[in-house]
Amino acid sequence: MLELRDVSTRYGPITMLRGVSLAVAAGRIACLLGPNGSGKTTLIRAILGIVRPVAGTITFEGARIDRLPTHEIVKRGIAVVPEGRRVFPRMTVEENLRMGAFIEWTPADLVERRERVFALFPRLAERRHQKAATMSGGEQAMLAMGRALMSRPKLLLLDEPSLGLAPLLVEQIFAMIETINRSGTTVFLVEQNARKTLDIAHGGFLLQKGEIVGRGSAAELHASDVVRHAYLRT
Repeated sequence: MLELRDVSTRYGPITMLRGVSLAVAAGRIACLLGPNGSGKTTLIRAILGIVRPVAGTITFEGARIDRLPTHEIVKRGIAVVPEGRRVFPRMTVEENLRMGAFIEWTPADLVERRERVFALFPRLAERRHQKAATMSGGEQAMLAMGRALMSRPKLLLLDEPSLGLAPLLVEQIFAMIETINRSGTTVFLVEQNARKTLDIAHGGFLLQKGEIVGRGSAAELHASDVVRHAYLRT
């Protein structure tokens, strides 16, 4: 579904990604592991067209997207839950969800999409008239995922969804990601929480200093010396 071939990016004179190649298969949960500063968020931004590659190509469902504007990439079926969630704090839950369906909708279609999100996240239905700024971190994480799902994406990009959450909420968020995937949405999960990520991912990649240094199934990554020493030590 998604393929990056030899993608490199720069911020001014600084090279952030160096010849990154990876592929995400339809219907799967793929993960990207790596420490802070490794280029994970830059890779997400490159997929979305926010950062333009200086080399390489990015394709989605066989069509090249690395020169398209971001709104056209989103129209093709890619949605993102950004790092830090970034909900609209002064808007209510319903207003935030409506923002996620900004591309194409009818009133009846909007209601159907919203009810699907409420079925997945009942807490949001209970808080539908509450302003996002007054919600807990876990509730805001649900809202950010619900907002992304309002566009009915084929591919959902998740950038550090567990960041700053209590362990119990982390468990809930990862369970929700599995549910989203089982409903037919392909997931590309960018995370530092390697243990939880490898519990739900089908396979993935390890990014360090802007380069892919490991790849394989979840079991292979779990057994990798690099992953075990860097991320899985108790």
